[in-house]
Amino acid sequence: MIKSLYIKDFALIDELEVDFEEGLNILTGQTGAGKSIIIGALNMILGERADTDVIRQGKDKAISEATIRVGEDADLKALLEENEVEFSEYLILRREIRNTGSRAFINDTPVNISVLKAAGDLLVDLHGQHDHQLLLKEENHQGVIDGFGEVEPILKEYKAEYKKMTELQKELRSLQKRENELQEKTELYRFQVQELEEARLGEIDLEQLESEMNLLDNAEVLDQKAAAISEMADADDGNIVQLLNFLKLNLEDLARIEPEFENYLKEINAARVSVNEAIAFAERYRNSIEFNPKRLEELRRRQSELNRLQKKYQRDLPQLISYLHEIQRELSIADNFDLEIEKLENQIQMQAKELKDKAVLLHQTRLKIGEELAVQIQQELAKVGIPHSKLDVRVDWLLSDNGWIEVEGKQIECNETGCDDVRMFISTNKGEEPKPLAKIASGGEISRVMLALKSILAKEQSLPVMIFDEIDTGISGEISEKVGASMRKLSEHCQIIAITHQPQIASQAHKHYKVAKAEEGERTVSKIIPLSDEEHIHEIASLMSGSQISESALNSARELIEKNTFKN
Repeated sequence: MIKSLYIKDFALIDELEVDFEEGLNILTGQTGAGKSIIIGALNMILGERADTDVIRQGKDKAISEATIRVGEDADLKALLEENEVEFSEYLILRREIRNTGSRAFINDTPVNISVLKAAGDLLVDLHGQHDHQLLLKEENHQGVIDGFGEVEPILKEYKAEYKKMTELQKELRSLQKRENELQEKTELYRFQVQELEEARLGEIDLEQLESEMNLLDNAEVLDQKAAAISEMADADDGNIVQLLNFLKLNLEDLARIEPEFENYLKEINAARVSVNEAIAFAERYRNSIEFNPKRLEELRRRQSELNRLQKKYQRDLPQLISYLHEIQRELSIADNFDLEIEKLENQIQMQAKELKDKAVLLHQTRLKIGEELAVQIQQELAKVGIPHSKLDVRVDWLLSDNGWIEVEGKQIECNETGCDDVRMFISTNKGEEPKPLAKIASGGEISRVMLALKSILAKEQSLPVMIFDEIDTGISGEISEKVGASMRKLSEHCQIIAITHQPQIASQAHKHYKVAKAEEGERTVSKIIPLSDEEHIHEIASLMSGSQISESALNSARELIEKNTFKN
């Protein structure tokens, strides 16, 4: 239930805070007193769109905040945990509207407006003055049936199968489109594959290619330099080996006399070893040098061809290899389109069976719920002055010339919410055949149908709060009294906050509030005033007789209150 409502700098409201109670809370007041402003503030809390013109003149922001007591609700708890909001017995939903934008909070944690709205949808059903008109639009009738808990899990399963089907259909369309596109590119791809395959790109190692070319290209230089090194050991004019041997012998003699020559002796010995190894390696290396002009020319041709391909395709070697694989796959697909399409069509046929099973179950469940709903609404309408109503909820298959599934030899169209055309027909007078709801001439009748529907859904969905903004449109007298009784009965299942002009409805309040407009200095403000029992009587009398309240009007108000509260 809504425990309290706080509004600040919202339209004509400077600041107000009001506590609501369990049961039926009634708000009354003269036209223009600000009742619609309070509904607007509640709508703002519930995540509806709010314009900056709601900000009270001269202020920088409008605030609307509701403290709501909640029970154990798994969906609500999951929503809050997903958005890192602490779940507790009381939730504070807050909305701020500034000239620069809007902010939303749940338990002082900032949240997106969509999260605030999702939480509000699980907590409060707000029925505005014109919401009953939604029933007149047949596209909304299916949503009424789907509001019942028995439908929800079946609809969820159907949607999962529908999603699989749409993905398969999308894949098929994509494949067919690619087939058409590839038919135009096939010849080009075949030429490119042949050209790139002949280049044997996978066999090319750029580093190895360049290294081998470098060795072949410099074979003569390598041989000359290696020969010069190897011949140093045999040179007549003081070769390096003899020189190092000479140094070694003399340094040994010196070191025996002067130890400081030991380090130089070690270095000369190391140099002798390195020189001998270098000469030996040069001799061996000469034997491995390859003089192969033919191989060098072959490598140069490969390098030239690779450079040409890289320039032509604007890709380096790894990208060329990747592109070759890509167009090879495209050609493979092009060569096997018939098989791929046939495979996908078989999958679609199998998925159509799964989809049909869920669609049939959903259809049957909607039929069952529709029949049950018709009986319940007829019972509720009898309580509010329509004793001979007959409601017919028709659930028909959506027919199509090119449907995804077939039922009883007919092609059936499917969409995200099922394969059904759900429409409500009603007669409110004895002996008349049911007609579309839109044909109901009386606004009072459609209001009562909506109230009956809300009464049933409130019990089904266990919503903590229901708000009615002038659902009594088009009714008066004895019928209003019956509508009030129905609302009071409904308040046994959830808290109800209702705005009304009817004394017969207001008299049945568990708690009565008056919305009034007053002048404070140079400003006009709206207030909401909880009424005492005596004030409640005066307000009912005012609704019955106007501003001039007589003693007889007060007595009539007392009688009306006593009759209705005793009856309920």
